[in-house]
Amino acid sequence: MLIAPADGKWRKVGRRSFFNGRTFRFSLLSLLSVAAETPAGVDVSVVDEQIEDIPWDAGVDLVGITCMTALAPRAYEIAAHFRRRGIPVVLGGIHATLCPDEAGQHADAVVVGDAEGIWHRVVADACASGLKKEYRNPTAPSLTNLKPVPRHLLKGDRYATVAAIQATRGCPHTCSFCSVSAFHGGRQRQRPVEDVVHEAETIGSDFFIFVDDNLTADRDYARRLMEAMIPVGKKWITQSTLAVADDPSFVRLAARAGCIGLFVGLETFNGSNLESVDKTFNKVKEYKRAIRLLHDNGIGVEAGIVLGFEGDRPEVFRRTLKMLDDLHIDAVQVSILTPIPGTETYSSTWHRLRDHDWSHYDFHRVVFQPKHMTIDQLQQGHDWITHEFYRPWRIARRFVRHALRPGGPGTIKYLAAINMAYWGRIRTWGIKGKNPAAAKNAGGHVRGLTSLRRLIPRRSWPRVPLRPRGRAG
Repeated sequence: MLIAPADGKWRKVGRRSFFNGRTFRFSLLSLLSVAAETPAGVDVSVVDEQIEDIPWDAGVDLVGITCMTALAPRAYEIAAHFRRRGIPVVLGGIHATLCPDEAGQHADAVVVGDAEGIWHRVVADACASGLKKEYRNPTAPSLTNLKPVPRHLLKGDRYATVAAIQATRGCPHTCSFCSVSAFHGGRQRQRPVEDVVHEAETIGSDFFIFVDDNLTADRDYARRLMEAMIPVGKKWITQSTLAVADDPSFVRLAARAGCIGLFVGLETFNGSNLESVDKTFNKVKEYKRAIRLLHDNGIGVEAGIVLGFEGDRPEVFRRTLKMLDDLHIDAVQVSILTPIPGTETYSSTWHRLRDHDWSHYDFHRVVFQPKHMTIDQLQQGHDWITHEFYRPWRIARRFVRHALRPGGPGTIKYLAAINMAYWGRIRTWGIKGKNPAAAKNAGGHVRGLTSLRRLIPRRSWPRVPLRPRGRAG
């Protein structure tokens, strides 16, 4: 049994059909890739705790659990249950790879890195009651001739889509806060273009998701893939850096190949912040031009924003919201800088950590002391931007803008789905926050009138002093 754990408010969230339910659930490609590597003759089941309960009394011989850092405590809890029953447990995924010694204390074996080339040995050793404590490939395995993933193991009606494809793994950039970079060592590997195109042709859906961390990093590879995807005639979304817009001809090619949306890690609108985390390939001054080019070619943009960088002060929240509005961003995922163990950011900020509970390392809670604001200010500001960006009037404005773009009417349902899902999550979980800089601008009565004067034409100013002379009236 292969398990994707969930905890707290996320557990069973995928059972809801609308708002913050299945819209954010897709693929589980990590566990499906492990299932694909399981030797013939072995029965495999996949359990996703966001949509179903774990069958604690299931008659299984081996349990595999994957997790990111925020889900490590839940993964250890699940592992302990099955180990008490005498069932061996294997842990894998990003957290187990970056913290193998810790993970090894809670499991019979740990898979470090990719499952390909290893998992069949894990299963064989489990059958022989001879599991080793750790399994890892000496070199990164080839992505040629990957086995087809068994999507039938998922309850398809519980997901936005199970049509997910991976053409590349990893990213060549080495952003210091990124666990993907730490996991893959700043490298990217590609599958043969013909393998990817064949999977896209046979996936059984007219819409799918490339779950790659940075599909367009290798522009030559990406161009070959885009050219081969044109005859497939399907719509898709993926992740990329904004550098893709440096080449307008490539953007037009991607649109012809079926691209209708990109998740782009803008991260911040402060150039010094980008330098501090080794993401200098992002050019803030180019954001507007690049996003307009994507929009002009019918490609929507969801921005990833991170708050809590070294240069962030209480004023960052209002400025960030204004920039998101000015750039006509279609959706946003607002995160708090989170020092994930194994990353350079963790090494440089460990002395400022104020929370060592891994379950809080979910990118939406503050676990360290920011440099220029309080912990509460960063938390409140994060929540405030999220709430304000997804106010109904802002969502409606985005719908109108999108409908007027090339191809907009045909893709507005995707924009609506993600915006309404975020709005539903905010409503369900009561996310509101406040702007930490607002109090600094509140001031006293005189400052309030002075600020009001800026909004009123000079000819309309009263001809009496703001504060009467003599005794108070």
